[in-house]
Amino acid sequence: MQVQCAVPGCLGGQSDPQPLFRFPCDPERSKKWLEKCQRQDLSDKSAELLFECYRLCGKHFEASLVESDAQGTVLKDGAIPTIFEGQSKPQNGQGKRSNAMNKDDETDSNGRKKLKKWQAETAKKDVHTPPEEEEQKEYLKSLFKVLVLLGEQSIPPTGPGDNKQDGLGSSNFQALLEYSMNCGDEVLKKRYDANTESCSSAQLSPLVEVCEKYIRRKLVKEVQQNGFFSLLTDDLVKISGEWFLPVFLRFVDQSNCQQERFVGFLFFEGHGEALAEQLLSEMTDNWGLDMEQCRGQAHSCSGTHLGKLKAFSAKLLERYPMAMLTPRSTRTLNLVLANGMALSGVQLVLSTLKKIESFFSESTLLQLELEHAISIFYPDKEERAKELKEICGTSWTRRHDAFEVALEILEGMLLCVDSVHDNEDMRWNDQVTHNALEISKALADFEFVMALVVLKNTLTLTQAFGRNLQGKASDVHFAAASLKAVLHSLKEVSDNIDVYHEFWNDEATNLATAMEIPIKVPRSYLRKHQSESGAVRPESYYKEHLSVPIVEHVIREIDTLFCEDHLKAMRCLSLVPAVIEQHKSTEPEEESLQVFKNSIPNAGTLSAEMHCWWVKWSKRGKGETFPTNLQETLQLADVKFFPNMLAVLRLIAIIPTLTLEDSCDVAYKRFQMYMENTPDQFKSKSIALLNINCDVAYDLDSMVEVYRKTYLDREGVSL
Repeated sequence: MQVQCAVPGCLGGQSDPQPLFRFPCDPERSKKWLEKCQRQDLSDKSAELLFECYRLCGKHFEASLVESDAQGTVLKDGAIPTIFEGQSKPQNGQGKRSNAMNKDDETDSNGRKKLKKWQAETAKKDVHTPPEEEEQKEYLKSLFKVLVLLGEQSIPPTGPGDNKQDGLGSSNFQALLEYSMNCGDEVLKKRYDANTESCSSAQLSPLVEVCEKYIRRKLVKEVQQNGFFSLLTDDLVKISGEWFLPVFLRFVDQSNCQQERFVGFLFFEGHGEALAEQLLSEMTDNWGLDMEQCRGQAHSCSGTHLGKLKAFSAKLLERYPMAMLTPRSTRTLNLVLANGMALSGVQLVLSTLKKIESFFSESTLLQLELEHAISIFYPDKEERAKELKEICGTSWTRRHDAFEVALEILEGMLLCVDSVHDNEDMRWNDQVTHNALEISKALADFEFVMALVVLKNTLTLTQAFGRNLQGKASDVHFAAASLKAVLHSLKEVSDNIDVYHEFWNDEATNLATAMEIPIKVPRSYLRKHQSESGAVRPESYYKEHLSVPIVEHVIREIDTLFCEDHLKAMRCLSLVPAVIEQHKSTEPEEESLQVFKNSIPNAGTLSAEMHCWWVKWSKRGKGETFPTNLQETLQLADVKFFPNMLAVLRLIAIIPTLTLEDSCDVAYKRFQMYMENTPDQFKSKSIALLNINCDVAYDLDSMVEVYRKTYLDREGVSL
């Protein structure tokens, strides 16, 4: 690894104290750097090797490209070296370019003066790095390199076990350090004797924390440089016995590609407004997010933490009114609506569906048992039985029609889990039979049956609307137009709830009778209202505690999640060429675009520009291909000639409601894989951030600087 400038004859980094910058990871930019510094001998080296082993010093860059931040002296994104005094001038095309070069001489001269002034100021502060300090930096880089490698591969540094008190013993971190020493890492050999000393957990913890801070700074900086973004959260997770809220940011990068990044976990402990303030403060003060740029928010939560998250969402909207609340594309609308209900019956259904999904995913034999049970209840409907079996082989509990499917297979499901619990042929272990019993108890509860029937019948009205939200641009555009009809249907049910509840109660009663389930009021309610127990009729109870509140909640939640500004933004998908082609006779509504008037380059020319855009695509001939989604539209070469349209398209692209292309949804998939595949005792919020963002380019020198500034002088943490 070089500790001096790669430019021939340059003493930067040796006798000339200059900041050294790694070659970029991007192959194209790396190639440009090589061409500029005339190192043809390195042309066969990969960009990764150049990044790892070669540097250019600060005097080859314009002063305007060099800046200082918390990580030390860094280059601005996209910086290219241009200052190379004393090098031979390139010959090819020199005469043709001489005029252009002469015009730039004055600019270059001014740049050199600024750079020399900056270098002089830096030289006054800098002294030659003592050998022991340089050695310590290299040692820290070796530690960070091992830690990053473990994080990228989702290998817990502290696993698989400790056998030395207060140390990491035979941990993965220790093993990889020893491997590095065996491969010839002299710095590690000198500073670290594996036979007499192991790196303690107290020493490892700061290293992990620095990695987390470094990556988050890079991610937040990337987001801030690209303007507006949306904030998305996922279900709370438990790590080391504490609850954390996973946070993602959705934005559009400089190449007009939709991106979603995982930026870490927020500690979720507290209540009400204090917790909301704590979460906002962490994001703005510690993470450095500019929430004024936030244009959307979406949250996924249910159960006991639902109220806290709603309070956080309300506080965020109060403080930053432009951060409109929407559903998140990774969840079906019907499940979002159901998860938002705190009713005991609804929560019983949702928790049981989760248990069912987990139970039958454990073994293909259990899946075959369920398929056999379904066949028993559909002897004369082989086609439907076949369809249900195929559905049950997927993650059906997350489908738009999950409640409908659950009702269809309910009798077969109960027969299956009862058979597994009975375990007459001794095929199942104790844990499987216990889980089967837990599911059986829930399915045989009339409250579960009644809640499932009400959910199925109510959310059938929103099912098609929810499907369209996760479809193509034309489907989402149609969904925005159809919401009024959906709400009308729901309000019609609400106005005639007595009639509808009677039908729903009959359906649930008939099913319960067929399954030999007692029709009664929940025992928990009777315990609290013992004086009324004889007077409470099940039909009246479930109307008051299920049917009415479920319908009212769905109407209220849809009004909240699809405010007028959200609907206008969805209607702006009429700018996608495929949607224009589909509605040639109708020009996009300028009124809808006005929702973004304060976030576009020139609102005064919006109307004329929109008309030109519409004419451009509506007059295309038959047989021509049209971009069918936002991503394809943003990648059009001539979209840059329509700055207002580009700005609007970029703003639509960050709305959490819209489904991302597979290539843009990598962070969420990695997050799911990490949470599902990592044992609870090895889960780490810092390592998770490393693993999920393994595509982020790491600069070990910057990590070392952050560590030295943060920890080195603290008592008990020095290495």
